[in-house]
Amino acid sequence: MIRDAVVDDIPAITALYGHEVLTGTATFEETPPSEAEMAARLEAVLARGLPWVVAEMDGVFAGYAYLSPFRNRNAYRYTVENSVYVAGGLQGRGVGRALLSAVIERARELGLRHVMGVISDSATSAASIGLHERLGFERAGTWRHAGWKFDRWIDVHVMQLDLDPTAAAPSAPGVDLA
Repeated sequence: MIRDAVVDDIPAITALYGHEVLTGTATFEETPPSEAEMAARLEAVLARGLPWVVAEMDGVFAGYAYLSPFRNRNAYRYTVENSVYVAGGLQGRGVGRALLSAVIERARELGLRHVMGVISDSATSAASIGLHERLGFERAGTWRHAGWKFDRWIDVHVMQLDLDPTAAAPSAPGVDLA
């Protein structure tokens, strides 16, 4: 089940993200944020009218995904970046696909133009790259040695989903970057 995130999800979201901060390279943060910080991040995403969703399997938290502004310049207001995190042991069971599909659909409903996937670590990112490709993202480039974490350089792969290949003029105001 996919549903909108609520404040009551913050402990589970914080625990999942904190584990990734400490053990993984899906984020370049190195210190896990507090529940208060994660609540502020949720509030900031929702205040911009962007989605933050949660997956549940059999009533148990299974992961989350959200959209955020790609860059903080007005010309980018039709482009968002996705973030997807799946709880340990649940990878490969369709949770990531359901989460990413949900935020893509919301991006379409908002009249946005592109969803960007910014995926770090070529050594462990094959599943994430594959997920994005299966949902229509195309590889847009690689930032070589863009981050330093766990005493090594890490590449970042950029993937792009074009929500309107006709390149029509925008039909909505885009993301509020204020």
